[in-house]
Amino acid sequence: MNYPKEWTQKEFLENKIKLKKEGIEVLLIDTILSPIEKAQTLVYNPFELKKYSDGTVFVFYCDTGKATKDRLSEYQEKFPTMHCISLKGGRGYWRKNMQLLEIPDV
Repeated sequence: MNYPKEWTQKEFLENKIKLKKEGIEVLLIDTILSPIEKAQTLVYNPFELKKYSDGTVFVFYCDTGKATKDRLSEYQEKFPTMHCISLKGGRGYWRKNMQLLEIPDV
């Protein structure tokens, strides 16, 4: 998979399901110490994040998405074996009740 610099919430949710089937973990990383309601997040802690498997996808978020997008190169330097992506619109555009329904393969 070719990983872009940003994912929308919908792309995050879709790719989390798709990549889980491939054995790849997708994590939502809180860089502002402000968890998103109804979303499983991890606080940004480089020491702990380095313990995850190579190829893990880290989706970083802040309030607007601008700071995490600007810092992507810094994150990629710290986690060279991971995929680093910014959440487009950040916490401000997160819709807490948005869900994806999985449609079984026919």
